[in-house]
Amino acid sequence: MAGHEHHHHYFSPCICDLMRLLWSLVVPCVYLTLVMTLVLLLVLLGVRTWLQGRRKARRARGGGPVVAFFHPYCNAGGGGERVLWGALRALMNRYPSVSFAVYTGDQGVTGEQILQGARQRFSITLPRPITFIFLRHRSLVEAGCYPHFTLLGQSGGSMVLGCEALAAFVPDLYVDSMGYAFTLPIFRYLGGCKVASYVHYPTVSTDMLSLIRERNPRFNNADFISRNPVLSAAKVVYYCCFGLLYGLAGSCSHVVMVNSTWTLGHILSLWRSPSRTSIVYPPCDVGAFLDVPLEVEEDGEEVEEGWEELGQELAGEAEGAGDRKRHSIVSVGQFRPEKDHRLQIRAFRKLLDRKKEETGGRESLRLVLIGGCRNQEDEERVLMLRGLCQELDVADRVDFKLNVPFEELKRELVEATIGLHTMWNEHFGIGVVECMAAGTVVLAHKSGGPKMDIVVPFEGGPTGFLADSEDGYAAAMETILALSPSARLEVRQNARRSVERFSDQEFDACFLAAMETVMLGLER
Repeated sequence: MAGHEHHHHYFSPCICDLMRLLWSLVVPCVYLTLVMTLVLLLVLLGVRTWLQGRRKARRARGGGPVVAFFHPYCNAGGGGERVLWGALRALMNRYPSVSFAVYTGDQGVTGEQILQGARQRFSITLPRPITFIFLRHRSLVEAGCYPHFTLLGQSGGSMVLGCEALAAFVPDLYVDSMGYAFTLPIFRYLGGCKVASYVHYPTVSTDMLSLIRERNPRFNNADFISRNPVLSAAKVVYYCCFGLLYGLAGSCSHVVMVNSTWTLGHILSLWRSPSRTSIVYPPCDVGAFLDVPLEVEEDGEEVEEGWEELGQELAGEAEGAGDRKRHSIVSVGQFRPEKDHRLQIRAFRKLLDRKKEETGGRESLRLVLIGGCRNQEDEERVLMLRGLCQELDVADRVDFKLNVPFEELKRELVEATIGLHTMWNEHFGIGVVECMAAGTVVLAHKSGGPKMDIVVPFEGGPTGFLADSEDGYAAAMETILALSPSARLEVRQNARRSVERFSDQEFDACFLAAMETVMLGLER
C-alpha cells in the first residue's frame, strides 16, 4: 500500500507539469493564430483596396464599364465557345456604351486570329472590337497536372489563374463562362466586382457520387479504389467535402445561368440559389441549316427485316421498308474522353457485323467523326482512336475531320443519314441540336440533356432515338437504316421543328433577360 501511494504521488507532479507545459504552448499558439489571421485580413483588405482603386482610376480617366469573360480556352471550337461568342455579340448589340474583354490562356495566337476562328467555326462576327487579356498559367487547370486529387488540384489552379486575371485587369462585371466556380469569390470579394456564371456542367454531381458509392470504375475510379471499400468510402467523403466547397463558391454568383434541365437540378442542389438561377439554352446555329430543304429520299429495294424495339412506333407506316443508298453516320463533338468516341467506333463495328450478310452492306456505311482538338492531349486521343479503328478493322470506313470550318461541318451534316452522340450525362448537346436542324436522324445517349431537353416528342411525334450501350446503338442504327425514306422524313421534320427553341435568337433573348439586373447596375 505504501508503495502504491508512493507511485501515485510520484506521477501526480508529472501530470501537472505536463498540463502546465501544454497550456503554456497553447496560449502562444492561439495568440499567434489570431495575429496571423489579422495580418492576412489586413493584407486581403489592402489588396482589395488596391484593386478597386485601379478600377476607379480607369473609370476616372473616362473609361466606361467593362464586362470581362473568363474563358481560358476561347480559341477552341466547342459548344462552350459558341456560348461565349454568342453572349458577347448579344451584349454588344444591347449595351453599346459597355466595353468587353476576354481572359484567355491561349498562347501563340493573336486576338484577331481568335476572332477569325470564331467567324470560321461559328459564323459569329462581333459588332465591335474587344480586349484580350492573355494569361500565362493556363496549364494549372489542365487535368494532366494532377494525377491524384484532380478536381481539387484543378480548382486550386483555377484560383491561381483567377488571381492572375484579376491582377492583370479589374472589370466591373466578371462572367465565368467555363465553369471555374472557385474564381467567383475571388472576383466578388477581392476584386469587388459583380459576378455572373454560365454553367455548362457541374464540377461535381450526385451522379458522380452514386458511381463512386457503387465502386464503379466507369467514373475515374482506379481498380484498386473500386475494389477497396475503405478507399471508396474515403473518396465519397472527399467528393462530399469538395461538393460543399463547390456549392459555397458557386453561391457567390449574383446571376447563375445553366444550359439544361439536367444541369439545373444539380446546380440547385449544390449552389442553393434558386432565385438567381435560370435555364438559358446555348445558342445553336439552326438557322444555317433551315435553308436546306428536307426532301424524301429515293425509295430503294424493299427488305424483309424484323423491327427492333426502337422502331416499333413507326412500323405501322414503314414496316419492312428500307433503302440501299450509301449512308454516312456523323458525330460532332470535341475529342474529349467524356464524349466516348470509343463507344461510337465499337457500336459501328457491331453495325457492320450486322450488315455484312447484305450485298454491299459494309461499303454503303461510313462513320465520320468531326470535332475540335484543344491541346496535345486531345491530339494523342485521336491517335488512339485511329489505332482502335485499325484494331477493329474499320479504319477504311471511319473518317476523322479535325477543326473543320463551319461550311464543311454543314455539308457533312446535310449529307448524313444519322447524327451520332454517345456522351453519358451530356449537359446539353449542341451537336445533337445541329444534327436535328440539318435533317439527320439523331441517335443520342439516353441520359442528361439529350434525354431531358432535346430528343423529346414534338407534338406527339418522335424526334430521334436514344441508346446507352454498344448493342443498343448498333440495333438503333440498324433500325434507322431500315426505315423507309418517308418514315425517316417524318422524324427529321419533327426534329427540325422542335429545335427552333434553341436558335440564336432565343439564346439572345434569354441571356439578356438573365443578365439585365447586373448590366443595368453598370450603366447607372
